[in-house]
Amino acid sequence: MSEPSRQTWRVVIAAPIETVWNTLVKTDEVLPFLFGAVCDTQDGLRAGKPMRMVSRDGRHVIAYGEVLEFTPPTRFSHAINFAMAADEAPAKTTYELREVPGGTELTLTSEALRDTQTAKMAKSGQFIVDNLKAQAETGKPAFGGRMVLMMTPLMGLFTPERCRAEHWPLSRVPLSRSKAD
Repeated sequence: MSEPSRQTWRVVIAAPIETVWNTLVKTDEVLPFLFGAVCDTQDGLRAGKPMRMVSRDGRHVIAYGEVLEFTPPTRFSHAINFAMAADEAPAKTTYELREVPGGTELTLTSEALRDTQTAKMAKSGQFIVDNLKAQAETGKPAFGGRMVLMMTPLMGLFTPERCRAEHWPLSRVPLSRSKAD
């Protein structure tokens, strides 16, 4: 079996920790820093509960997983599988926030098995931190995030049938924690 790969991205955001946290953990709203997806849950983000990232129109599931840790306003960790690579072991994504002079330091860590499609998709950390920073500081995503938001309606036309939301109900998760740890 392949060894896990760990990637880390860090940025200082000129905003209070509560603003960054509240931007990060929004549910039922388009998240430009997560490629225009909406975080869908049964009753909010809580440890041990399922979550999935769905397209803006709710027709496709991009990713799904289980909340592993939820400690406001400093740490949010979750297992994540991408619907397009559902047969692979989940990755683990962790967001850590801490107050620093001038704002909030965000550290994003992604762990996925090397040489997998999931590991390739999990390399999007720089896009995520750049757009989360812009969103928390200005209320708008960075240029790249705005471009993704413009393109997302077109992406639905090219999304495979296996990613349709009816194939990935929240009841199909949570994943076994042992897979993501």
